Amino acid sequence: MSYAYRTMASPVGKLTLVASENGLAAVLWENDDPRRVRLEPRVEGGEHPVLDGARRQLGEYFAGQRTAFDLPLDFKGTDFQRRVWAALLTIPFGETRSYADIAAQIGKPSACRAVGAANGRNPISIIAPCHRVVGANGALTGFAGGLKAKRYLLGLEGKIFAAI
Repeated sequence: MSYAYRTMASPVGKLTLVASENGLAAVLWENDDPRRVRLEPRVEGGEHPVLDGARRQLGEYFAGQRTAFDLPLDFKGTDFQRRVWAALLTIPFGETRSYADIAAQIGKPSACRAVGAANGRNPISIIAPCHRVVGANGALTGFAGGLKAKRYLLGLEGKIFAAI
């Protein structure tokens, strides 16, 4: 299977949108570790309805005009990872959850560290809102796009965090 991709500018840097024939497969960060999400081979996408929709909806999100996304998603990962990523999709705009909350939600209350690892491998950043997951004490924790981007996204959604 090959993937179509397109880049877009955003307030958190250049994003690479990647789609399969089944839906959006990734939103990657400008300085993303290429080993974090492996979707190859990729070809530059010309007209692609999923990429077009993702770019439009992300633009609306960054403009403060969208609080939820409506795109077909094509998550590639283990069953456990897909369960964690599905749980991310249930976190409402402007709210946060802890790793323990996600672990409990998927029925694995002792799997906080595994939830953290799966969250770190979330291929569809922003749309599957891994930025809404914080430490048990409410502190910002690691994020593939960097903590500055995480703080920006949460600020856009109305959550204010002090500088780290």
